[in-house]
Amino acid sequence: MIMNADYQEAAAYIAKRIDCEPQTAIVLGSGLGALADQIEDATVIPYHEIPHFMNSTATGHKGNLICGKLGGQTVLAMQGRFHYYEGYTMQQVTFPIRVMALLGIKNLLVSNAAGGINENFKIGNLMIIRDHINMLPNPLIGPNNEAFGTRFPDMTRAYDREFIQKMEAIAERNNISVKKGVYVGLTGPSYETPAEYAFYGRVGGDAIGMSTVPEVIVARHAGLRVFGMSVITNEGYHFADDFVNDGEDVIRAANQAANKMSLLFRELVNEIS
Repeated sequence: MIMNADYQEAAAYIAKRIDCEPQTAIVLGSGLGALADQIEDATVIPYHEIPHFMNSTATGHKGNLICGKLGGQTVLAMQGRFHYYEGYTMQQVTFPIRVMALLGIKNLLVSNAAGGINENFKIGNLMIIRDHINMLPNPLIGPNNEAFGTRFPDMTRAYDREFIQKMEAIAERNNISVKKGVYVGLTGPSYETPAEYAFYGRVGGDAIGMSTVPEVIVARHAGLRVFGMSVITNEGYHFADDFVNDGEDVIRAANQAANKMSLLFRELVNEIS
């Protein structure tokens, strides 16, 4: 069981290692860790050095916490995240978010690789997350941790509307096409069946993945403002006879979109910090 002292110990360790007080944190998902390479004057802390942090075992997740300058602003970036399918508890999956809150983070930007449910989405598209459907265990189940937030946090505007508007304007002036939609969070690690893709499409999903939602819930519980974006890495709305979901293809598609996402995130950081 994770205790408040564990969060505090991790936060204290990180605070001693970084010579900055970032207001914005970024969680970089599968294949999207390249944005971390653009952080200047970076202090890199491997996860295994941070007390009570988990190790990231997912493909494309390097497992570093990075603090430095992005677009002229100080940021804290997770180069890789933790997933429920790795065998971690929801408290372990979301542990870094509460540590960020203790470090004074006010804004959380999250990214992920996702399968497209919406038939208008193609591989390589970027989707601003306007809302989500949670099919994972809620990380707030159990005694409420009053040190971070209220028992029943509101999720009506889980994804900050002002941040969404800013990103839409940033994308337009950079001539980058972006979609907007609902992200469905499932446990994984198996990819979804054709019937499951169809089902979640019928109930309002536009893209589907295995992360992000627990982090967002805990961030909102702690009062952080949140922005989320998905890279569409496979199309789950048509299944040819030779179609298969392949993890390496997902990483390749995410890598190809990384430069566009990096530009957008860098400019958003400048506008909200």
